[in-house]
Amino acid sequence: MLDPFYPVVPDAGWVTRLVPAGVRLVQLRIKDRPDDEIRRQAREAKAVCARHGAQLIVNDYWEAAIDEGCDYVHLGQEDLIDADIKALRRAGIRIGVSTHDHAELEKGLAVDPDYVALGPIYPTKLKQMPWAPQGPARLGEWKKLVGGRPLVAIGGLTVDRALLCLESGADIVSVVGDIVNHADPIGQARHWLATTRRLT
Repeated sequence: MLDPFYPVVPDAGWVTRLVPAGVRLVQLRIKDRPDDEIRRQAREAKAVCARHGAQLIVNDYWEAAIDEGCDYVHLGQEDLIDADIKALRRAGIRIGVSTHDHAELEKGLAVDPDYVALGPIYPTKLKQMPWAPQGPARLGEWKKLVGGRPLVAIGGLTVDRALLCLESGADIVSVVGDIVNHADPIGQARHWLATTRRLT
């Protein structure tokens, strides 16, 4: 069973801070770094997670995820085209997919993913999105469509919004800005953990 709280962080340094504080599911989303640096950070993050019984999700870089024996790889729609799904399955790596509309959900479900993410649920300042905010009400619809797979809500979440998402059909709530941009990210992560685990 995946933890209901799922932070997304920009480098392995964040993993070494958050996992010892109690985070049990974390995504490493590295952007615009050389391949050897990505692999080094994935290796470092995986080692920290292994020591603490946490699960590491590597965003996009499926080959590095295989080579470093990571738990999950998260694939966006473009990555679904290029990734070797059979190789990931042979390596025992589970797959999460991003979705933003019904066409993307159909493509994502075609690879038989281990979880499905829907977003952005609320407006987000971290990156430009071509999609309007989905709103928490859509989570109930998505949950019916994904079947027994865990459903992840992401995009513009605060703790209060996350609780609404969990009540609306999400199994897991994922957050970036409310942790990495917070004045006390460790304290805020513990607040998220305590709040979301009460509901599961």
